[in-house]
Amino acid sequence: MAALSEPVFLLNLNPLFTSKNPYPIHFLNLPKLPSKPLVIATCCAATPPSPSPSPSLPQDSDQNPFQTSSERIRDRRKVVRLAWEKLVRWSRSWRSKAKTDVLERTKKVVVLGGGSFGTAMAAHVANRKAQMEVSLLVRDPAVCQSINENHCNYKYFPEHKLPENVTATSDAKTALLGADYCLHAVPVQFSASFIEGIAEHVDPGLPFISLSKGLELNTLRMMSQIIPQTLKNPRQPFVALSGPSFALELMNKLPTAMVVASKDKKLANAVQQLLASSYLRISTSSDVTGVEIAGALKNVLAIAAGIVDGMNLGNNSMAALVAQGCSEIRWLATKMGAKPATITGLSGTGDIMLTCFVNLSRNRTVGVRLGSGEKLEDILSSMNQVAEGVSTAGAVIALAQKYNVKMPVLTAIARIIDSELTPKKAVLELMSLPQVEEV
Repeated sequence: MAALSEPVFLLNLNPLFTSKNPYPIHFLNLPKLPSKPLVIATCCAATPPSPSPSPSLPQDSDQNPFQTSSERIRDRRKVVRLAWEKLVRWSRSWRSKAKTDVLERTKKVVVLGGGSFGTAMAAHVANRKAQMEVSLLVRDPAVCQSINENHCNYKYFPEHKLPENVTATSDAKTALLGADYCLHAVPVQFSASFIEGIAEHVDPGLPFISLSKGLELNTLRMMSQIIPQTLKNPRQPFVALSGPSFALELMNKLPTAMVVASKDKKLANAVQQLLASSYLRISTSSDVTGVEIAGALKNVLAIAAGIVDGMNLGNNSMAALVAQGCSEIRWLATKMGAKPATITGLSGTGDIMLTCFVNLSRNRTVGVRLGSGEKLEDILSSMNQVAEGVSTAGAVIALAQKYNVKMPVLTAIARIIDSELTPKKAVLELMSLPQVEEV
C-alpha cells in the first residue's frame, strides 16, 4: 500500500450535530491514491454534496447555513430595524393618549427645604409650567433672599439661574396656602420636628411627595410613617420619590429616570404626570416599603464603597463588596414585605450603582475619607450637606436584628461609624467570614 499522504476531509452527517457548527469536520489520513484527485467522502457517496440542503440535515430556524455573510448581516439589520420601528410606534401611540389634566389643574407646588435636591426639584417642577407657582420653604434668610432677588440658591447652585416662577419664603403659612402638592426635601433626622412646626398649616388632603431617604435613628421609622404620624393624620396622601438622581444633573436637565411609589395608584399616576418631562422619566410602583428601604440602605452601602476606594483595595474588592451589599439589602427588604423586583429596579440597583460608583455622592465621599484615615468628626464638620448614611447605619442594623437578618457589610459600616472598628480591621474580619453558599 502506498504511504500515507496529507489529510482529506470527511463531512460528518451525524444528525446530532448542532446548529452552531453545522459542518463538523474530521481529519483522516488516508492512503494516497496515485493520479487521483482529493476526494470528499460523504456517506460513502463519490459525488460532492448538492448545494441545496439535504432533507436529513437539521436546519437552524433562525439562520440559513448557506447564506453568505453579507446576507446574514443584512437580515440581522432588518430584524433590528423592525424591532426599533415597532418600539417607536408603540411609544408614539402611548404618548398620544397621555393625559395632561394634572399639570393643567396644578396651580401651586410647595417644596419643604432649600437644599440641593429640593432646589433642583423646585426648578424642575417650575419648568413644567410657567404659570405654576413654586414656593420654597427655607429657614436660612440668606438663601431666601438669594432666591427671591437673584433667582439662584447661592449656597448650592450659585451658577444656575432658577425659573422666574420659583420664590422662597420662611413663612410656612404663606408657603403652604393653596398648594396642590408638597415636595418634602428635609433630611430624615430633622423631618419630624420640622413637620411639627408647620402642621397647623397643612391641609389634610395635601399630597406629600417625599424626596428624603433614610430611617429615623431612634424609632426606625421611614418617611411614609413619619409624615402621617407627625401630622396625626393616617390618611395624609403620601408618595415616595426615589431613584438614581444627582441634583446637579437634574439642574443641568440631563436624562434621568426615577420612580414614584404610593399605595394609591391614582395618586402615583398623578404625580407621574406632574413630574415626567422630556429629560425625566417617572415610573410608578405600589411598593412603598421596597422603594424607601432601598433608598435608605444604599446610602450606608455607598459609605462602604467609598472606604474600599479610599483604602485602594482595587476593583475586585469593590465589585465583591457592592454585590454583597445588594444581597443584604434584598434580604432585609423582602423580609419587610418588599418586592424583589423593586430592589433590582431604579430605587434599588439603579440608585446603588450611582451612589456607590460616582464621586458626586456625599455618602461615598464620607467613605473615601474614612478609608484614607480621616476622622468622622472632621469629615462631617467640613461638609455643608447631610450624608444620610451616617445616621442611618445604626438604624439599619437595629432593623436587621428586628427581622433576624444577618448583614455583615452594613454592620461593619455601623461599627466603623461608631468608632468601634477600623476600616482595615473590618476588611480582615469580612474576608475571614465562613465560605458559604451564595444566596
